[in-house]
Amino acid sequence: MRPILSSSTDAMLPPDAGALTRRRLLALGAAAPLMSLAGPAGAQSGAWPNRPVKLVVPFSAGGAADTSARAVGQRVGDILGQSLTIDNRTGGNAVVAANAVLGAPKDGYTFIWDAANQLTNPVLVKDLQIDYRTAFIPVTMAVRAPQALVVRHDFPAQTFDEFIAVARAKPGTISCGTPPSGAMGHLAVALLQQRAGIKLLHTPYRGGADAARDVMGGQIDAALITTSTARGTLATGKTRMLAVTSATRVQAYADVPTIAERGFPGYDMDDWFGLFAATGTPEGPIKRMEAAVAQAARDPALAAAVAPQGFVLVASSSREFSQWLNGQRELLQKLIRDANISIG
Repeated sequence: MRPILSSSTDAMLPPDAGALTRRRLLALGAAAPLMSLAGPAGAQSGAWPNRPVKLVVPFSAGGAADTSARAVGQRVGDILGQSLTIDNRTGGNAVVAANAVLGAPKDGYTFIWDAANQLTNPVLVKDLQIDYRTAFIPVTMAVRAPQALVVRHDFPAQTFDEFIAVARAKPGTISCGTPPSGAMGHLAVALLQQRAGIKLLHTPYRGGADAARDVMGGQIDAALITTSTARGTLATGKTRMLAVTSATRVQAYADVPTIAERGFPGYDMDDWFGLFAATGTPEGPIKRMEAAVAQAARDPALAAAVAPQGFVLVASSSREFSQWLNGQRELLQKLIRDANISIG
């Protein structure tokens, strides 16, 4: 058994609705131990992979991206017969990580575990030197991270419908936290305001844990955070979950309605993480990585181990992922422009 390797590099740079096909969905949750298993049968000499494969994660260790990368990476490494290295490269709204992958050899041994910034950075980051559409090949959407609207325990709305009614009656007075500006939580709030005809007082935070802390403490009225982050706030009894952003209900919170079913059909604003390879990477490693994630998604042991967190593992094909990204790109970039969203 080979341990999963992990490194972290932080860089400080200036700030530079349709649903994906959900075949082979399985509930995904808390991270598996920070290890990656070597496969039962080692890679053949000269075959890919015959040494560890690196997953560059543009976000800090311990967050949803890192946690999901390690959970999936452990099982994928087991399937491939090689350890997966997790390399946290933060900074520049994920541009540091993107450049690290683009600068690495195009040999199939470096992938990026990226998120919506692949779609939003072109309109959020000034002087961006990367054309994500041509620089990267979508391999597979690996994980969806459903988001939820939670409110402080004494907020005067017991349901999502009542929340909308209060927001319409008192425009600009309900504070709603998200992590951070320009990320999927912020965009989900912007789309909700647009669709519902309401105005919330958006409060950006560095991370979901910070927004969760303040909604529990009553410093803000509401927060739109991932269900995995919301889970801890619900356990304290200091918040209530009113709705989820997914197209369908989340298994771990089956009694909580979707925003789509409460009068906003087509609303689907989960956070997500996917695998991308730099253009020029051989087709063989890309196809094998795609197949390995699909196999991992069918593993009941993995599903049972990680289900409590509320993540959803998605075994999409590269083609499905590409088509979905094309639709989301237009939606999110238009939303950013219409809502005048910036990252400072």
